[in-house]
Amino acid sequence: MAEQTTFPESTGTPGALPAGPPGGPGPAAEERADKPDAAVVRDALGVGVAVGLSGFAFGVTSAGSGLSLLQTCVLSLLVFTGASQFALVGALAAGGNPYTAAAGAFFLGIRNAFYGLRLSQLLDLPRAVRPFAAHWVIDESTAVTLPQPTRRAARIGFTVTGLTLYVLWNLTTLVGALGAEALGDTDAWGLDAASPAVFLALLAPMLRSTVERVTAALAVVLALTLLPVLPAGVPVLLSALAAPVVLFLMGRAKGSSAGAGGDQGRGDSGGHGNRESRGADDDREDYGADEDRGNVAERKKRGERSV
Repeated sequence: MAEQTTFPESTGTPGALPAGPPGGPGPAAEERADKPDAAVVRDALGVGVAVGLSGFAFGVTSAGSGLSLLQTCVLSLLVFTGASQFALVGALAAGGNPYTAAAGAFFLGIRNAFYGLRLSQLLDLPRAVRPFAAHWVIDESTAVTLPQPTRRAARIGFTVTGLTLYVLWNLTTLVGALGAEALGDTDAWGLDAASPAVFLALLAPMLRSTVERVTAALAVVLALTLLPVLPAGVPVLLSALAAPVVLFLMGRAKGSSAGAGGDQGRGDSGGHGNRESRGADDDREDYGADEDRGNVAERKKRGERSV
């Protein structure tokens, strides 16, 4: 990590694919290729501290759901994915079967595996480090890592975010579990909504285009519609179907507009052909009229000579 490695730029050859690893930065990131390490650390600390403090909400919620102090702390140490932890303790608090609650939390945490597929190529960490780094692949570390313009900046962002968040999350979980009794009724505080709210705050600035906003809105509608009828965690996974649906509709719309343009072009060429045909007919009519006038003049001359 001592030597800064920049992602190679496109060669500019017509038809060539952009150079660099899959998931590399786009043109906006290339403009920030000289981003200093201090700026990356500052951004990573900001996210790590802000989200890490919400571990207090999990500690309070878990203790209020009937889990012991040890169980609460072990969940944060070993699971370390806020949404899955909240889903697990929420299902247990509602009287659900422990195995069903664990299954729902597992399905909700599967999204981190897809994050890992993207980050593994971007970070390119040594094999010995990857199992430990995988424990820090969560929403927040992914959100900080992906926009970075260089591999060095991506590694710094991932490491600082993961370390800060892991330490603070576990400390505040312990504090929240210890102080749960002092707060009284934990449901009245609505602390279980803290983690999803933080995730939405991180996601919102990344939705820049209309397509991204429409996809996010459709995903929300799918998740809320399926939430009452499916186990916890499954609606979130199925909401990912919003992306292919939007892409399919976009493809249909582009195909229709392209077809309409082709029909209009054919209509224009047909009209042009009709105009040419009418012009040819007019020319023939003019030629015929001229020929008739020539015949009349010839007959007059013949009559004058006969006289």
